[in-house]
Amino acid sequence: MSALERARSILQGSAEGPVIHMAEALSFWGGVDPDTGCVIDVHHPQHGVSLTGAILMMPSSRGSCTGSGVLLDLLLTGRGPAALVFSQPEDVLTLGALVAFEMFGKPLPVLRLGPEAFAALAGAKTARIGSTAIEAEGLTLPVVPPATAALGLTEADRSMLDGEDGVVVQQAMRIITAMAAQQGAQGLVDVVQAHIDGCIYASPANLTFAEKMADMGAKVRVPTTMNAISVDRDNWRTQGVPESFGGPAARLADAYVRMGCRPTFTCSPYLLDSAPVPGEAIAWAESNAVIFANSVLGARTAKHPDFLDLCIALTGRAPLSGVYLDAHRRARRVIDVELPDGVDDAFWPLIGYLAGRAAPDRIPLLCGLAPARPSRDDLKALCAAFGTTSAAPMLHVEGVTPEADGAAAEGADRLAIKRAEMIAAWSALNGGPEEVELVAIGSPHASLTECRALADALDGRRRHPDVAVIVTAGHEVIAKAQHEGTLTRLEESGVQVLPDLCWCSISEPVFPARTRAVMTNSGKYAHYGPGLSGRAVRFGSLADCVAVALTGRVAPRLPDWLS
Repeated sequence: MSALERARSILQGSAEGPVIHMAEALSFWGGVDPDTGCVIDVHHPQHGVSLTGAILMMPSSRGSCTGSGVLLDLLLTGRGPAALVFSQPEDVLTLGALVAFEMFGKPLPVLRLGPEAFAALAGAKTARIGSTAIEAEGLTLPVVPPATAALGLTEADRSMLDGEDGVVVQQAMRIITAMAAQQGAQGLVDVVQAHIDGCIYASPANLTFAEKMADMGAKVRVPTTMNAISVDRDNWRTQGVPESFGGPAARLADAYVRMGCRPTFTCSPYLLDSAPVPGEAIAWAESNAVIFANSVLGARTAKHPDFLDLCIALTGRAPLSGVYLDAHRRARRVIDVELPDGVDDAFWPLIGYLAGRAAPDRIPLLCGLAPARPSRDDLKALCAAFGTTSAAPMLHVEGVTPEADGAAAEGADRLAIKRAEMIAAWSALNGGPEEVELVAIGSPHASLTECRALADALDGRRRHPDVAVIVTAGHEVIAKAQHEGTLTRLEESGVQVLPDLCWCSISEPVFPARTRAVMTNSGKYAHYGPGLSGRAVRFGSLADCVAVALTGRVAPRLPDWLS
């Protein structure tokens, strides 16, 4: 073993247990059940495996920023892993572990290993982690202490860190500086706005954290929007949502409003009038929003984990690292995409899904797509699906996105996505039955143009009596749709339009209990839906969704552009 092959301690602690090695990264939100500690992502090779008490090894995490909240809940209930070992930089689960220790006294060792050491430990059945070494059968890896690089803090930063702005701001700054140190940042950056992802009731830990901060008097100091929440805030009781779930979910939303956050309740903050402009430094959580902001809007934000989003909003300061810096916005993988003739709107989430698989750990540059002239909604769907399979905070599309020209870094590798891979992915996302009881639109939240397109496609026709059609959208979009008559057209066709919620947070009874199979045009929900809802999910275009809404059946065929 080379002298360089030592384990870097990110968060200190001791642990021992069985080694679970995952070659494929995992999103804890939508991928791990907080009630059992088992993997529920049906597309993951280790679906069904319990992580409780294990030394969990994987390259990095991927997917949702809410993974930090799921990990915190697992640690507070004793269902969490014994340690986390990564081979690449990782923020989401690391932040969950940091909050568990800083605020709740629950230590979880987090380590990063080089390739040789990672491969060696991955072959072990059990391991023991101490402060100076990792020991397994026939293997001892020295552990290097956490990085202690000095941050270039301003006088105002030091004031907050010393507690002169109050205990809650001091706590927030402690978390921010700890994350900055493990990211290798040399300082912090001012942000002009924030977006909170942790207001989704993914687990009781989200509520515990938010109410603790609110009760301590926390107040945001930059304009801060809020993600979709887990209930229709004004109507959940009349919808039959049980108090045991609706009460805590509403309290979680209220806690963030008490802290001064704007009750936008949308997972598509780029659709709001407050959307950032190119070059602005912002602090957004919610994976699809982060990727869209960086890639399409040209703003700058790291993929901030839940809890760190609030800490940044309380201080106005974020670690100056990652894609806040020009050098880290370059593409390290160029992907040539075969563009079939006559693609429809389902092509874009499918390509986003495949691009994430092809670049799970790096920013890609997608080539060959410009002739299809993607719309904003197409790019929205592409970014959201990309975020389910990649940990990267942005992508570039040659000839389309604002920073694509010259985006490829020197030495970037190159690969291709061909028609055969598209067909395989389409089949993997369409394993459900032909009979469908629910059509799900709005993951991420539907735009006004998407609502108009659905109303136009239905053209006054009424949905099949055995099929529910539900659209989720933000308040601003719904208000505009109501003003111009689009909402009335949808409702006359039997479509239900819901505010506040997003498909990734809808539960029964708002999610129709009799449903056995769901049809969606969202690559994101096609991936997460089976694990979150326990139902089979079919994927297709908006036209496919309308056909299902009218007939109750999905055609068992590939789209024309893949045939």
